Amino acid sequence: MSATAMTIDNPAAPAAEKRPPSAAPAVQAVENASAFRRRLMPPEGALCRNQKSVSAVRRQRLGAGFAAALRLLLPPVLGLAAFVGIWALVSKSSPQLPGPALVFDAAVQLFSDPFYRNGPNDQGIGWNILNSLSRVGIGFGLAALVGIPFGFMIGRFKFLNDMAAPIISLLRPVSPLAWLPIGLMVFKAANPAAIWVIFISAIWPMIINTAVGVQRVPQDYLNVARVLSLSEWKVFTKILFPAVLPYMMTGVRLSMGVAWLVIVAAEMLTGGVGLGFWVWDEWNNLKVENIIVAIFIVGVVGLLLEQALVLLAKQFSYE
Repeated sequence: MSATAMTIDNPAAPAAEKRPPSAAPAVQAVENASAFRRRLMPPEGALCRNQKSVSAVRRQRLGAGFAAALRLLLPPVLGLAAFVGIWALVSKSSPQLPGPALVFDAAVQLFSDPFYRNGPNDQGIGWNILNSLSRVGIGFGLAALVGIPFGFMIGRFKFLNDMAAPIISLLRPVSPLAWLPIGLMVFKAANPAAIWVIFISAIWPMIINTAVGVQRVPQDYLNVARVLSLSEWKVFTKILFPAVLPYMMTGVRLSMGVAWLVIVAAEMLTGGVGLGFWVWDEWNNLKVENIIVAIFIVGVVGLLLEQALVLLAKQFSYE
C-alpha cells in the first residue's frame, strides 16, 4: 500500500486552534466582569418580590395619609352639613326665614358685581367690606399704638399700676356702644366716632395682657439686669420684650376680635358705607337673605383676621 493511500485512510488529527497571545487577557477580563455582574444582580424572583414590597409600602403610606386627611376633614364637614340641614328644616317651618338655596342665590348675585357705585348710599358689598376693614384697621392701630406701651409701663412700675388699676377696672366693662354718643359729641362726624368706638373697645385687652406679661417676668432676670447696670432700654429690648411677646400677641388677637365684633353695631348707628349700615339698609328693604349673607361675611372675615394674626405670631421666637 502506498504512502498516499495511508494518508487518505488515516487522516491526521487537526491541530488545536490557538488564540493570539495578546487576546487572552482581554477575554478573561470580559468573562470575569460578566461573572461579577451575575453575582451582583439579584435573581429575577427576588427583584419582583422587592418591587412588590415597595409598592405595598407606597400603598400603605397613601392609605395612612388618606385616613389622616379623612379624620381631619370629616368632623367639620359633618358639622356644616348638620348645620345646613337644620337650617333647611327650620326655614320650611318658618316661611319668613330664607333657606340655604335662596341665601346662596343672593350671595351669587351680590358677588357678581361687588364694586358697583350707584350713589353715596348704594354701593356694592365689596366697598362696604373695605370701608368696615379700614375703620377697624385705624381704630385697632391706634389702640395698639397706645395700649401696648401703656401696658409695658404699668407692668414695669408698680406705682403707675396702682394708679391705673381702678380706672381700668371701672371703664373696661362699659359697653362699646355707650361710647358712641361721646364720640359723636366730640368729633361731630360719624366716621371718626365709629373709629373712636373701635379704639376704646380694643385697647383694654392689649393693656391688660401686656401688663400681665411684664409682671410675670422672673425677678431673677431683672436682678441680673440691675447688677449689670443695664439701661431701661436694654432691659426692655433684651429682657422684657422677648418675655412679654406671647402675652402681647394674645392681647392683639383678642383686641382684633373685639374690634371686628363692635364695628357692625357701630355702623348700624352711625350710617354711611359699611357692613353694619348695609345690614340695616337691607333690613329696611326686607331682604333677609342679604342679611344672612352679611352674617356669613362677618364670620369669614373675622376668621381670616384671626388666622392672619396666628400666622404672624408664629413668625416670632419666644425664647
